[in-house]
Amino acid sequence: MNRHQRLKLFEHQMRAFNEGTVEYINGQWVFFDRETEEASILDDLLHREIEVFRYNRWKKGILFEDGKIGLKDEIHYLKDQDLIRIRKNLIFALDQLLNEINDEAFIQFVTSLNSLQFSIYDCIYCYNHLDFLGDLARKSGVNFMVFDNQDQICAVQHHFFYYEKMNDRFEFTLNTGKRMVIEKYLPDTKG
Repeated sequence: MNRHQRLKLFEHQMRAFNEGTVEYINGQWVFFDRETEEASILDDLLHREIEVFRYNRWKKGILFEDGKIGLKDEIHYLKDQDLIRIRKNLIFALDQLLNEINDEAFIQFVTSLNSLQFSIYDCIYCYNHLDFLGDLARKSGVNFMVFDNQDQICAVQHHFFYYEKMNDRFEFTLNTGKRMVIEKYLPDTKG
């Protein structure tokens, strides 16, 4: 699996976007989040990727000044009540952790989380102990994550041991008491 394949898995996550409409108010474009009903100034997102709903599909583009969106093959100027969506940012510690674990553990973790109806974008807390171990030859410890999908809470413990073999164990516990454990062993890639 390469970086592109990982990004594809990220793109298909539930609740990966803040979706809503825009209005031009007092000389500024304002985004109204459909879920939270919060308003925010679009100027805070200049030069970032956003998506606009056009011709019954989402089109990716880059937001520029004055409500201009540079799409792949055209320029779109925002209009009142245009439907847009903005990709959520992952919690930094979770983003780092997902980049550090091997591809097989990554796939197992994300697909198992999804099977429980959670998305990586539902993460509300992450402690990444692996990040503190740097370039040590022998790494072991536990990472902690908490996910909230608005219906349930899921706590995840990621036990890892990387030395002669790579061992990743994920223990999922839902607030309902449901539990799931997955484990992945890989031979040491160092030789």
